[in-house]
Amino acid sequence: MTRMPSYFISHGGGPWPWMPDWRAEFAPLEASLREMPAQLPTRPTAVLMISGHWETEAFAVMSAPQPPMVYDYSGFPPETFEITYPAPGAPALAEQTRDLIAAAGLATRLDPTMGFDHGTFVPMAVMYPQADVPLFQVSLQKGYDPAAHFALGRALAPLRDQGVLIIGSGLSYHNLRAFGPGAKAPSEAFDHWLTTALALPPAERKAALMNWEQAPHARDCHVQEDHFAPIFAALGAAEDAAATRIYHQTGIFGGVTASGYRFG
Repeated sequence: MTRMPSYFISHGGGPWPWMPDWRAEFAPLEASLREMPAQLPTRPTAVLMISGHWETEAFAVMSAPQPPMVYDYSGFPPETFEITYPAPGAPALAEQTRDLIAAAGLATRLDPTMGFDHGTFVPMAVMYPQADVPLFQVSLQKGYDPAAHFALGRALAPLRDQGVLIIGSGLSYHNLRAFGPGAKAPSEAFDHWLTTALALPPAERKAALMNWEQAPHARDCHVQEDHFAPIFAALGAAEDAAATRIYHQTGIFGGVTASGYRFG
């Protein structure tokens, strides 16, 4: 089977596809997510999502055959707490994934109770609205160590040859206290740095990302890097692959610049 690329995507804000005003705000993001299946060499056997909304002490692997929903947001309309995305899980792949992570010397476990968080079900509802592709998640590890998450991605890389699509789901800018016009300059500067860094040769690219806190306005854009850390795993899973920017939007909520990337 042809090797799958990996991705680092923006999953937007909250349950935006179910909210008309927010859906209009994220129209470029919706278009980029809808286009992703056509960029793949074949239909995925499964999607493995590493979301900025799930973190554990050791890397955890979702193993439920039919994962539930996790409405990990607040302040949104009541109907957004009734959304369903009934994709099947992937228990056998989850066990293989756990074994790959363990073989890399990383602490890991299966989690049979975790459900789809909105960093997962929101983009998947746009990409595969029929919910007919098996779907499971791997958590971030608390502390967000770049090297550990790069090693995670490297451990997951063999799954790409089995048709598994690996996606890091977060945001290239995530500072909930600084949206609006104040986000314009820092998000533009960080976005420019990120796109430039990802165009470097693999070894230099990795070094730049491992030292991401030295980037312009890094901590203004990511006071806590939960939404940036998925990029380390996505890049580790395709460390020698070229990066292509697949999504770029400016002026989100009055100021934010954000991007998404394909590796391979």
